[in-house]
Amino acid sequence: MQTLFERVGGSATFEKLTAEFYRGVAQDPLLKPMYPEEDLGPAERRLNMFLQQYWGGPDTYQQERGHPRLRMRHAPYRIGPQAKAAWLGHMRRAVDSLELSPVDEGELWDYLERAATAMLNTFED
Repeated sequence: MQTLFERVGGSATFEKLTAEFYRGVAQDPLLKPMYPEEDLGPAERRLNMFLQQYWGGPDTYQQERGHPRLRMRHAPYRIGPQAKAAWLGHMRRAVDSLELSPVDEGELWDYLERAATAMLNTFED
């Protein structure tokens, strides 16, 4: 049985996803300030590695960064409903750019929505 990583085209698909996502983030006045590095390349690489590993690809993220600890890593940033909506908006465009099968798109999107909700740490904008 193939993993989602294998079904959608492996590393190239996740590279396209994260590149498209960060094109949007780079222009977003709410999200961009949450990234301490001026160059979003390192953040793009981290997200790419994380998603590949999560979906059955190489475990490079684990080797380089250890356990994901997503809530802890995002705790310094104020993530409210508007930030969640902005993040999901950029991710929606990125996912749509992949032209995945409906089953694979649904599985990926369901996870991304749950992950975005899990990162909320305030309900005030």
